[in-house]
Amino acid sequence: MAARRTLPARVRPDQRLSAFSHTVEVSELSAHYGERKALDNVSFHVKGGEIFGLLGPNGGGKTTLFRILATLQRPSSGSFRIAGLDPERDRRALRGRLGVVFQSPSLDRKLTVRENLQIQGALYHLSGIHLTERSRDLLKRLSIADRTDDLVETLSGGLARRVEIAKALLHSPSVLLLDEPSTGLDPGARKDLRELLTELARRDGTTVLLTTHLFEEAEASDRIGILDRGRLLALGTPAELKQTVGGDVITLETADEAEAIRLGAEIGQRFGSAAGVPVTVGSAVRIERRKAHEFIPPLVEAFPGRFRSVTLSAPSLEDVFVARTGRLFRDAEDDEARS
Repeated sequence: MAARRTLPARVRPDQRLSAFSHTVEVSELSAHYGERKALDNVSFHVKGGEIFGLLGPNGGGKTTLFRILATLQRPSSGSFRIAGLDPERDRRALRGRLGVVFQSPSLDRKLTVRENLQIQGALYHLSGIHLTERSRDLLKRLSIADRTDDLVETLSGGLARRVEIAKALLHSPSVLLLDEPSTGLDPGARKDLRELLTELARRDGTTVLLTTHLFEEAEASDRIGILDRGRLLALGTPAELKQTVGGDVITLETADEAEAIRLGAEIGQRFGSAAGVPVTVGSAVRIERRKAHEFIPPLVEAFPGRFRSVTLSAPSLEDVFVARTGRLFRDAEDDEARS
């Protein structure tokens, strides 16, 4: 007997709540693969009409969390709700509220843009003039209406990503999930995508949750959760998170890690509390300090020739990551790739 196929629930206009009332609520969510913890007791919420970015290195747990929220995978423990719906009791209705854009392309490259949208519409019980008008409006809004009858294989990466988003928005979802949406896009296409997501959130009240390992993409979010090794390390607006760093950052690049460790210890001994707590990251020593520019001349004078370069920068999201983990973002990605 053939397996019965379950389609997403039809979402009628009279069933929809106000877009701004919809939220994502995650409570103590964990996911295990054998002995490995992909997610470890993660909790956060996303307000209606908010752009929320999950920032972390590749392999840090973002895609596992995305799959759980997209109802493609059950968590090992914990719970979540989307638009007030429980995935265990209301899975069909919840899926009807979601628009999902996967990291890997999901378009049929041998079909036209129009044909891809027609197939997607059929999955959500959309047809006839309503589907035609909805498709036309979305493609026009996404600035790709002139390519409606072109094969997807003729589109650039940026234009194909716009069609992916049009597919996800076809049934007017309340919550849009995007897994690494800038993958394969050039800087111009990334900028266009950020502007589009901002418009969706501000004009339509669409709740946007995206995963990313790009700092510039995270900076454009209203709030950020930093996820590493399955744990949520920090949560807040980009400005709030950067304010947790104790002033500007001085970075002293040395010959190797051993020299950085020695230099960090000597700076602490020489300057005491004036140097804060020097942190060794690879072959560099990082010092967080208010009015850090005033501290550079004494450092250079006290340790001539001990470092290759000295840089001064305002706090960044990577500085937040380093402060919370004790390692550089790129090193975290290398660690995950080797594990």
